[in-house]
Parts: sequence; C-alpha cells; structure tokens
Amino acid sequence: MLNSIKTAFLLSFLVFFISCNNKDTLSLESIKTETGWGYVIKNKEQIIIRQSIIPVIANKKSFENEQEALKVGNLVLQKLKNNNSPTITKKDLILLAIKT
Repeated sequence: MLNSIKTAFLLSFLVFFISCNNKDTLSLESIKTETGWGYVIKNKEQIIIRQSIIPVIANKKSFENEQEALKVGNLVLQKLKNNNSPTITKKDLILLAIKT
C-alpha cells in the first residue's frame, strides 16, 4: 500500500513537472540493455524516465527489439505531452502488439 502511494505521488509530481515545462524539450531514445531493449525519455538533456523492462508484466523482461521499446516510449511521451499520467497498462501493451 505504501509503495502504491509513493508511486502515485512520484507520477503526479512527474506529470506536474513536465506540464510546467515546454513540451518541445521532451525526447525519446532507445537503449540497449543486457537482455534486450528499453527507452529513456529526457527533458532537455536530463533523463526523467529510464525504462529497461516491460512495464506492468510480472516478469522483469526487457523489450525484445528496439521497435517495441520505441512504440511504448512514444506512447509514454505522448501521454506526458498531453499532461496525462505516463502509466502503461496491459491493454496498452496488447494494442501496441508488444510480446510479453
């Protein structure tokens, strides 16, 4: 329960922080991990999200390829630019055809 509250607070702070800044300063990059691919989202040059595993699934597994990582990263980026929570759901992964 405490972890959920901390996570919600951090996500709220992140959305607030991003909404106060120019949205054109956000960028997305893929990253190679030991077991696959991930992505980072930067505000100017500062990393604000580093996602090295597929979110929402039980296993700690990286994306199988760069394209999958960038698909999810682009969705997170769009959510931030629209002042929405950057949370990814299982439904999002299904709609993006991400192999879990």
